[in-house]
Amino acid sequence: MEKTLDPRILRTRQLIMDAFMQLAVEKDFKDITIKDITTRATVNRATFYYHFYDKYDLLEKVLSEDVIKGVLKNVSSYESITSSSLKDIFISLLSFQKGLASQCTRSYESFTPKIETIIKEELGRVFRELLKKKYPDWPFEKVDLQSIMMSWTLYGMSTKYVKSGEQPMEDVIEAVFHALLID
Repeated sequence: MEKTLDPRILRTRQLIMDAFMQLAVEKDFKDITIKDITTRATVNRATFYYHFYDKYDLLEKVLSEDVIKGVLKNVSSYESITSSSLKDIFISLLSFQKGLASQCTRSYESFTPKIETIIKEELGRVFRELLKKKYPDWPFEKVDLQSIMMSWTLYGMSTKYVKSGEQPMEDVIEAVFHALLID
């Protein structure tokens, strides 16, 4: 029997996460307090701590869920890794990063290390699964290395373009994607 969460618990958790994101637009992450979050969310401290350990845990959960929803929503639907699927993933990643950088300009730099970890881990996990399907004879080490290279490269490229403000150059992207693909 599958246990479902009470909708009130889910709603309260979402209120806290939304309040945090609103505050992240207005303030630097380091200046956001639990009191700020609970006041904005109209919940008490105990309720906050029922859902999250601290503001760093909240940050991680917000980013994880946004990354999973925003960037990886379609990634798992791919049957294999192709130039087209890598481009789609890269475009999703760019859109996510640009959106976060523009919405949370004051806190974006604080979020960057956590974003990097989450994106690399989640993309790496998905790429490992896709590579295992495509190359069932490959040893784990080769699959793992290739998935790390792919996830780190896509993250690095998206960060470069978001931070520099440049538009991604199609030729560079094409060359990198070609180098990442194995056949």
